[in-house]
Amino acid sequence: MSLLSRRTAVVVFLAFAFAYFLSALLRAITATLSPALTQEFALNARDLGLLAGDYFLGFSATQLLLGNWLDRHGPKQVILGFLAVAVIGCLAFAAATSFAGLLAARVLCGVGVSACLMAPLTGYRRWLDATAQLRANSWMLMTGSLGMVASTLPVQALMPLMGWRPLFWGLAGLVVLALALIAWCVPPWQTTPAAGSAPGGGSRSSGSYAQVWEHPYFRKMAPIGFFSYGGMVAMQTLWAGPWMVRVAGFTPPPACSGSMWRCCAPSGAGAW
Repeated sequence: MSLLSRRTAVVVFLAFAFAYFLSALLRAITATLSPALTQEFALNARDLGLLAGDYFLGFSATQLLLGNWLDRHGPKQVILGFLAVAVIGCLAFAAATSFAGLLAARVLCGVGVSACLMAPLTGYRRWLDATAQLRANSWMLMTGSLGMVASTLPVQALMPLMGWRPLFWGLAGLVVLALALIAWCVPPWQTTPAAGSAPGGGSRSSGSYAQVWEHPYFRKMAPIGFFSYGGMVAMQTLWAGPWMVRVAGFTPPPACSGSMWRCCAPSGAGAW
């Protein structure tokens, strides 16, 4: 039985989905911005790789701690703190005057949005019944695909009008909006699960991930996730755009258009 009314569940989903949309957009935006950043900061392929990878460095650095924090403090409190870091990261990226500044800002962005998927999934586990939970989880992943799409041709269309620095000021403002919506809409977290709800409170958290590492299913799926998902993200967020410009001879707008249709393809959607 869902602990949220239908209307409240929809509002909570939309607030979380908006934050995850921005997370996916920030993840992939470097591929679209690479020509402008390369020209302004004289970047090479190694630099672009570091710039894209630093986001994932910040993102992954929080994950082991994130699980315990979500169980202990709940999705609302955790994601609000993380999104505040994302705002700082976007502003720092917009103000960067060196490659080192860009790298530091991307790490902050990765840290700041690292709870944008797991926080809502934690809440859905407690607040929704099984059917609604599966539906909400699927729609969250679809929202991520839309964020990837938005990072391609829409961003390219805004570049001549705004430039990449004002674009990141705008993204910082949108993250603030997502933060405000979550603060307003998402219910507080109860440490002890309510009767009949799925287990998810801090009392069930052992503080150890040993049972995860030792589980046969995890060991079987981890290499598949690393190579298939990791390869897809590497291509989509970094190498596809520069390859189409430097090797295939496309100008940036057609290259972004190709990236957008690749995100929309069924195979790409299925990966998300």
